[in-house]
Amino acid sequence: MALRLGDTAPNFQIDTTKGKIDFHEWIGDSWCFFFSHPADFTPVCTTEMGRTAQLAKQFADRNVKPLGLSTDTVEEHNKWIEDVNDTQDTTLEFPIVADADKKISELYEMIHPGESETAAVRSVYIIDSNKKIRLMMTYPMSVGRNFDEILRVIDALQTGDKHGVATPADWTPGARVIIPPTVSNEDAQKKFPQGFEEIRSYLRYTKV
Repeated sequence: MALRLGDTAPNFQIDTTKGKIDFHEWIGDSWCFFFSHPADFTPVCTTEMGRTAQLAKQFADRNVKPLGLSTDTVEEHNKWIEDVNDTQDTTLEFPIVADADKKISELYEMIHPGESETAAVRSVYIIDSNKKIRLMMTYPMSVGRNFDEILRVIDALQTGDKHGVATPADWTPGARVIIPPTVSNEDAQKKFPQGFEEIRSYLRYTKV
């Protein structure tokens, strides 16, 4: 069965660089940024692992736990982490799943035969504290992820959850948000006492 937005993220138990984890138990009441890599000791992956480590505080501020995955062993991961720390001038603290048998890669549909029969593509899953899949993105092996966008979409999802709003194109924190069409003007006046601007009956902006 293909994974879809809103599905419960499949649970698993697996060895990582921080010991064996039960995925759902490990997430706890946090969110998760779960992201896969084709292999250890590869250039694009090294920069991405380093960037995730550099952004540790930004993820923590959003109550998000990063979890990496590569189709190699814990032993290889630990050797690679030394390279990541050295070349990216950081200290990598988050766990990396050891998926040498590709069990988790296949469970999360990270193996794309057109790219590689053996390596996971650059998949991103944003999973909320209810263990629901809120975002999925897949990059080709040769293209590094945009971490500004990853943080932006987490902000957008959490803002939407907190205030019952949607976010327009290119939204960033502090910018106007959209009142969903399902909310009447009468209810909007109660919900958003700061006021709102009605461009069309279906397009209303407010600040939160």
